[in-house]
Amino acid sequence: MNYKIRDAREGDMRAVLGLIKELATFEKEPMAVEVTEEELIRDGFGKSPYFKGFVAEINNEVVGTAIVFNRFSTWKGRILHLEDLVVSENFRNLGIGTALLDQVVKYAYNLGVKRINWEVINWNQNAIDLYEKKGATVLHDWNVVHLSEKGINNYISKLES
Repeated sequence: MNYKIRDAREGDMRAVLGLIKELATFEKEPMAVEVTEEELIRDGFGKSPYFKGFVAEINNEVVGTAIVFNRFSTWKGRILHLEDLVVSENFRNLGIGTALLDQVVKYAYNLGVKRINWEVINWNQNAIDLYEKKGATVLHDWNVVHLSEKGINNYISKLES
């Protein structure tokens, strides 16, 4: 099956949102997605985009995506964060995920970043195996920390008291 990897466009965001929701279901959090198609368009294609996207396409249908954004490490300098890499379940095991990862790595290389960061859920052994096979290191001794919008609001309200 022939596919192509290309930069995401505004018109792809409905399909990208569908892939994000598919990933959330796969990760057993189907109700966790709050972002909208309109926010993806605004935040990915406005004057100062927050992210860059790549898509995998088969017969003009978006079947995979990778979303990245720039970060800074006080230890390393400029780094790239891979927020999500997802291939629709019906199109897995065709090399599309690897091709998307290849595109992300080429993009990072051309940016001249010192590192690419991303997370992988600990029970997704297929993804872990792929990343390690490609030379990535999975850090088992670090925990991801999130402060949700509600948590931010609670934090701020305590500062203002």
